[in-house]
Amino acid sequence: MGEGLLPGVHWLGHATFRIEVGNRVLYIDPWEVKDDAPKADLILLTHEHHDHCSPEDVERIRKADTFIVGTQACLDKLEVDESHSLAIEAGEQATVQGIEIQAVPAYNTERSFHPRSAGNVGYLIRLEDGLLYHSGDTDAIPEMDGLTVDIALLPIGGTYTMNVQEAVEVVRRLKPRVVVPMHYGRIVGEPDDGHRFAELVDEAEVAILPEED
Repeated sequence: MGEGLLPGVHWLGHATFRIEVGNRVLYIDPWEVKDDAPKADLILLTHEHHDHCSPEDVERIRKADTFIVGTQACLDKLEVDESHSLAIEAGEQATVQGIEIQAVPAYNTERSFHPRSAGNVGYLIRLEDGLLYHSGDTDAIPEMDGLTVDIALLPIGGTYTMNVQEAVEVVRRLKPRVVVPMHYGRIVGEPDDGHRFAELVDEAEVAILPEED
């Protein structure tokens, strides 16, 4: 089931997405992107771990006017001019390159990999057809209960984030129109986790996106 549900949303594996917003190209957590990948107008980074905040990958898709938004810990890893970057914290909103975004909390409740004190974030992004939520590396957290979203990109691989069963419970809480599983099949999780997830979700359309280059 279908990638046709989200024609402008491209999953590049793990937590990496390329999204077309009007005539703008937005990346979230670019990692292991190809040399010929389309250049970015806006890059959103959720936290400083190497598979989410990769200086090499950011450089690969940057152009002269690319704007980068991320946590301060992530921006500290990058060589970016302050005029083309913004350090953001959960709860803060901004309009960058004409795209409305808001940072929201992302953290582990039982695991120690992403403590709440680290200030990691997910993002709400205003698209033409609704509000998209990229949760970042997170467990099911109380702050999700206050969200009303149309499209949810949720990790399902376990170990560092919620697993399939936990993500299914989050879908029941969020009630998005469409949900996209991510963060599985590479470092953590199995390639068929997306289909296991889809079989358990009744409250939303599940778009298992093909992993693109």
